[in-house]
Amino acid sequence: MSDPASLDMAQASLTEKLAAHLMRPVDGGTRQRARLHLLDWLGCVAGALKSEKAGRYAKRLDHPEYWLGNILEMDDVHRSAILHPGPVIWPAALKDEADLEKALNSAIIGYEAMICVGATFDSHHYSHFHPTSTAGFFGAAVAHLHRRLGQDTALAGDYASAMGLAGTVAGGLWQTRHENDDAKQFHVAHAIATGEQISAYIAANIKGSRFILEGTQGLYAGTCENPKPMDFAAQWRIHEVSFKPWGACRHAHPAIDAALQLKAKTGSLSGEIFVESYADAITFCDRPDPKTVLDAKFSLQHAVAVVAERGVPALTDFEPDAIEELAALRARIKVSEASDITARYPEHYGARVTCGGETVELVDTLGDPERCMSEEQIIGKARQLIAWGGLVDKEADRAIELALKGDDATAIQAMLKEWLS
Repeated sequence: MSDPASLDMAQASLTEKLAAHLMRPVDGGTRQRARLHLLDWLGCVAGALKSEKAGRYAKRLDHPEYWLGNILEMDDVHRSAILHPGPVIWPAALKDEADLEKALNSAIIGYEAMICVGATFDSHHYSHFHPTSTAGFFGAAVAHLHRRLGQDTALAGDYASAMGLAGTVAGGLWQTRHENDDAKQFHVAHAIATGEQISAYIAANIKGSRFILEGTQGLYAGTCENPKPMDFAAQWRIHEVSFKPWGACRHAHPAIDAALQLKAKTGSLSGEIFVESYADAITFCDRPDPKTVLDAKFSLQHAVAVVAERGVPALTDFEPDAIEELAALRARIKVSEASDITARYPEHYGARVTCGGETVELVDTLGDPERCMSEEQIIGKARQLIAWGGLVDKEADRAIELALKGDDATAIQAMLKEWLS
C-alpha cells in the first residue's frame, strides 16, 4: 500500500485520509483530558466488579477488563457518533505498555479513529448495528498499532492498512438489546482482541483494503443508506466526548436532567409527567414496565420516576427493589417523540419534561462538552463507582493518583489485575 503522505489526497481513500490525519502530534492539554477519560474507565470497571457478569468473566476469561467497562452504562459517549469509546480504547492502549504517556497518545488516536468512522454512520446503520462495535474495530486496531510501533515508527500507511483489515470484519448487531445475553460485552471484547491481532499482522506487512468504507462492497454499502461525510477536526476529538453522570443509558440522561431541573424549580413532580425526547431515545428507552436492572437503565419511565421519588439517581435506584417500588409511579409517566428535539439529534441530546403546567427543556445535558462535568465531579464519580464495586477508599485514591498524575502504565495494569483477582 502506498503511504498516504505520498498520495494525492484527492485520490486517497477515506481510511488513507484519516490515517494522514492521525499523524499529527498530540499536545499536553489533550493528554490531560485523556487522563480524565482513563480514570472514568477505571471507575466503570471497578463499579462492575460486584455484578454477576463480572464474577463469570473473571473466572472464565483471560482479560475480564475487556468485558467490564460498559456493564453499568456509565461509560463515556460521543454524541454524533453514538458510541462509547472508553471501554474499547483503554484496554488496547494500556496492554503490555510501560510508558503511560505513550498509552495516552495511543488512546487519543484510537478515540479519533473510532469517532471519525462512527460519526459517518447513518440512522439505518444505528437501527441494526452497535456503533461501539463496528467503529470500535477501527479504533482498537489503531490504538494497538500505535502502542506496538510508536508514533515515530508507524507510517500513515500502516494505520490505513490496519483500518482496512478492521473494516472487513467490523460488526455487532443490536439483537442483544432484545435478549438477556453477553453479546454487548462480547462486541467490545471482540473489537479489542481483533485490533491486537491486526496490529501484529500490520507489523508483519499484511495489507488491508484501501476503500473498505466507501467501496462498492465496503462497509457503507453493507450497513448504511446515506453515510455522512467524514470530518477531520483540528482539535483531537476526545475533547468532544461526554462523561455520563448517572448509571442509565445515555438516551435517558436528557430526561433525567430535565426532570431534576423541573423538580428543583417546582419542589416536586406529582400527577402525570410528560417526557418528550428524540426518536432514538424513544426507540431504545420507552420501557414502561422494566423487569431487569438493564431494562431499568434503558427505561425513560423508570429514570424519571427515580427523580420524582428519590432525586438524583444512584446505582441502587436501578436495582430490583427500586424497580418494584416505583411501578405505580412509572404508570403516570408518558413519553413521546418531539420532532424539534429529533431535528437537533445527534449533535444535541435533548428532552422536554412537563408536570403540573410547568416545563423544562434542555438542548444539551450534563456531561456534554457544552455542559462539562468538572474534574472534581469526574473524580467524585470515580470514587462512587469504586466504592460501588466493593473496593476500599484507598483503591480510589490509588486509581486517581495513577490516572491523573502517574507515568507508569504497568502500575495501572497491576492495579487492575488485583481488582479482578
